Amino acid sequence: MKKYDLIVAGGGLAGVAAAVSASREGLSVLLIEKSGTLGGAISNNLVYPFMRYWTLGEDNKVGNHLSSGIFAEMREREKKYTSEFSLMRFKPEYFKLLLDDMVSEACVDLLFHACLCAVNCEKNKIKSVSVTTDAGILTLEADFFIDTTGDGNLFYLAGCDYQLGRESDGLCQPMTTCFRMSGVDVAQFKKDSATINEKYKELQKSGEIKNPREDILVFYGIGEGIVHFNTTRIVKLDPTDPFDKSRAEIAARRQVYEMELFLKKHSKAFENSTLISIASEIGVRESRKLKGIYVLTVEDLKNLTYFDDAIALGNYDIDIHNPAGSGTSHYYFKGEERYSIPYRSLLPKEYDNLLVAGRCISATHEAQASVRIMPICATLGQAAGTAAALAYKTGECAHTLDTKLLRDTLIKNGAAL
Repeated sequence: MKKYDLIVAGGGLAGVAAAVSASREGLSVLLIEKSGTLGGAISNNLVYPFMRYWTLGEDNKVGNHLSSGIFAEMREREKKYTSEFSLMRFKPEYFKLLLDDMVSEACVDLLFHACLCAVNCEKNKIKSVSVTTDAGILTLEADFFIDTTGDGNLFYLAGCDYQLGRESDGLCQPMTTCFRMSGVDVAQFKKDSATINEKYKELQKSGEIKNPREDILVFYGIGEGIVHFNTTRIVKLDPTDPFDKSRAEIAARRQVYEMELFLKKHSKAFENSTLISIASEIGVRESRKLKGIYVLTVEDLKNLTYFDDAIALGNYDIDIHNPAGSGTSHYYFKGEERYSIPYRSLLPKEYDNLLVAGRCISATHEAQASVRIMPICATLGQAAGTAAALAYKTGECAHTLDTKLLRDTLIKNGAAL
């Protein structure tokens, strides 16, 4: 079987950005994805919309975009498929198409419906990965590897050091199954939202509502009369335990139905509504996080630390959904404030030909609560893919790569650093 220069595991925004970036730099690249579509959280978990990736100037006007480069290209490519555009909102089904376009144009080999099952290592290098497919187990070789699986499946199977959930007790941020309803009188719903939320809390206290989330979280912009719900909440289950996750899937869908019945009973806005979509897979905010060369901390974020090897920027709030029950805490960055993410947080201690990008990079529980959003994941993927390509071409390993060369290349390719 063909040996690749680079194998990327995970076809979310981080994985696509990594694969496309490396291929454009001349590497032969294989992108492995467990489902049948690219997009990761967008496609499999119905995550929507994009959280803030720009600074705020005077009068809260949009300032600088902190997630640019390939992510900005993704946003620009949307315009081929739809004339509707806003910084936060996007059209999920078209996003699947534009990601297909990007990997195809970059000549990235794509393997759908393939799940990692083993990683084969020799000393400080990964030699190959094995995946399960309908044709059996395939073993795939490469010189470099990037883990963009979200759950850190590749680095876990390789035996890298990691942290599960928060440091105090290992609990992860809640899992959520997003869903959508159509035929909603959106104007009426917005008008009555305060009253509906009060009724929700009342029934929650009486035990009629089982969902522990403190309020009803909704978003708009998918289409006329459609409301997107990010409001189910499954706590105290391990997203990396297959039995726990299976229980979470069922419990979350029960919460979806509970919410539909509640809304139809207590809101006129939902009298003619229909449940049109439930995510095919429960969304995971947090699971394994690499313990790499450098662990990004919440102090780094709050102090607006700028690292010499910075490869991405961010300013999304430190958004922690209570891992144990109700409540969501926030720490907001103001105006032009932004923090940086160092290249060292993409590097495991154990292997010199492996990089990690996306929500499973080396960061604490609190820091990960900010860097986990999709725009930042895309910029991390671009950095990892570019780093792998430069290391390959210069004869270096991921750990000895000249970070000035990496940063200069990222800036040349549109990254905001």
